[in-house]
Amino acid sequence: MVLHTSPFSSAFLQGLNSLSWGFIFPCYWLFDRLLASCVSTTLEKRRRSQDPCSFMTLYVLVSTPLYLLLLLASLPFALLGFLLWAPLQAVRHPYLYTHRRPDKHQAEQGGAPSLADWRPQGRSFCFGSANVCLLPDSLARFNNLSETQRRAHEVGKRIRNGASRPQIKIYIDSPTNTSISAASFSSLVTGFRRTSSLDQRPDNTAEAETEPLAECPIHISGADCPIHPSGDQSSSDCPIHVAGEENTQGCPLHTAAGQNSTDCPVHSSGAPSPPDCPMHGVQISISAPEPDPPEVKSGNHHGDGDMESVTGIVTSNNTLSHRTSMFKKHTGRKRRHGDDGFDHEISAFFPANLDFLCLQEVFDHRATSRLRRQLHRYFPYVLSDVGRYAWKGCCSTFKFLNSGVMLASRYPILDAHYKCYPNGRGEDALAAKGALFVKVQVGTSSQDQRVVGYLACTHLHAIEGDASVRCEQLDMLLAWGAEFRKGTSRPLGEKGLEDQVAFDVVLGDLNFDNCSSEDKLEQQHALFTQYKDPCRLGPGEDKPWALGTLLDTRGLYDEEVSSPESLQKVMENEEGRKEYLVFPTSKNQCPNQKGRKIPLKGNGRRIDYILYNEEVQQDWKVDIEEFSFITQLAGLTDHLSVAMRLAIATGEEEP
Repeated sequence: MVLHTSPFSSAFLQGLNSLSWGFIFPCYWLFDRLLASCVSTTLEKRRRSQDPCSFMTLYVLVSTPLYLLLLLASLPFALLGFLLWAPLQAVRHPYLYTHRRPDKHQAEQGGAPSLADWRPQGRSFCFGSANVCLLPDSLARFNNLSETQRRAHEVGKRIRNGASRPQIKIYIDSPTNTSISAASFSSLVTGFRRTSSLDQRPDNTAEAETEPLAECPIHISGADCPIHPSGDQSSSDCPIHVAGEENTQGCPLHTAAGQNSTDCPVHSSGAPSPPDCPMHGVQISISAPEPDPPEVKSGNHHGDGDMESVTGIVTSNNTLSHRTSMFKKHTGRKRRHGDDGFDHEISAFFPANLDFLCLQEVFDHRATSRLRRQLHRYFPYVLSDVGRYAWKGCCSTFKFLNSGVMLASRYPILDAHYKCYPNGRGEDALAAKGALFVKVQVGTSSQDQRVVGYLACTHLHAIEGDASVRCEQLDMLLAWGAEFRKGTSRPLGEKGLEDQVAFDVVLGDLNFDNCSSEDKLEQQHALFTQYKDPCRLGPGEDKPWALGTLLDTRGLYDEEVSSPESLQKVMENEEGRKEYLVFPTSKNQCPNQKGRKIPLKGNGRRIDYILYNEEVQQDWKVDIEEFSFITQLAGLTDHLSVAMRLAIATGEEEP
């Protein structure tokens, strides 16, 4: 399949489309501004109430008649442009594929992974999904959001900064480690800078910000050091340094002999910090292991029971591939339950090394361009402007908006196909909602077979009470997906071996939850027998840690949830969730201090999903490593984002 790198097959048609839109745009923009001036967000209302003498009221009184006058003047040109634009949409391609080669900085971050680096054991992929509500500004205001163009830029910037940050995850196998005193651990927690404030991070992500530390949380006077138990900070038997290697060779804590810094949680003597120290600006996640972990055979062991076994550091970026010892401490942010077998957390940032990202409600054309430019600074491959306009095929209803779906990938896209749901109703029928099916190459096997993955990105019908419509769309999603996988199972034009499938994932806003009695029909759909939902126990019952992803729009600008960190803290608290998440309608509600009704129990409506197929390739094993609810887009959208990391193993022996 040929990927469409232009909306039209010829430059002439592209030129006609640009000309027609040039006639339409002034009228479109003026109408959008006119309607936006009549709908205020709660933030704008609050500012006006706090400052009655503000110029906002005067601005509205002056601009509204001016917009109306100019709108009437632009109507004839818009009509002429529409007569030229509408027929052209019948031959428009259903998506735009763009590829940007990673620059030197992206390559250092691992922005373009190597396809030859396919390992039989331990390969993992990270998937993210977010509804970003990038409607035209006037329509976004009905969701209590405004400034669509600014939000588009900021959404892309935050996602890019979150995914490209360096991250070190520390795991230990001992559930009884007590080697760190309370004072020592407190210093460690407060010493490392929180990396959740990535929305304020400078564009140059190679430069990590740090906060100065009065003393190193690793080597604290009078406390047992978890790294050097003997007290010698340069001990040759340090568990971080692999046997037979120099202490400063490839060590994540000592990048240069004798270099220390008061700014670094490791280098503590007063000398300047080495600029390439990987511990500066690095987020360290400490998670508890499962009960009775398997024994790890490693040469790095300490006596005295300080650490029963050591697994090694797992780095998200290729440039931080180090080994080290580690320590254990439970946190309220990341938990691993024996019943689940994987980590789950509420995170203030997108996962490092995010491989695939599916976005919904990217409707506005200018916002799409701004968002795409930001995402291309991390993702080399992007599918945008997905869907149809006007009249086309099964889309018998005139489509004012496209599907709103966008996909970004770090891996090469081989094939893509879009299908429009033909059964939309009401205002939802004005958008070309559908499903985008994508095939990506993630590696090459030892037999020179392509190792591929399949993704289905979708946004279902939104109107409440239309369960039958959503179930029909889920039926179509499964049928179209099976057809797409069957039609692309072999390299184009070849009769050789079929591609090896590493994963099959469905992402998107399905517009139903697993707790509402009104959504029982969707909860029992066959989709959940073919694909697994990591947050689900069964129809109508979520796991206790699962969160709703739909935020109450009335509270989007409250100070308590105005930043990724503050929203994260609120979501970690049960009372906070009741305050700021949308719950199923119920009589079991009581008013809170702000007059909003809150439920007595539950974790909110979870309508954003990432599902995966456990049986995609014979003898291959697909396991989930981590599931995250993400607050990094606080103040920019009315949804929480979700992310999932899958581990793919072939069962073969390492060469």
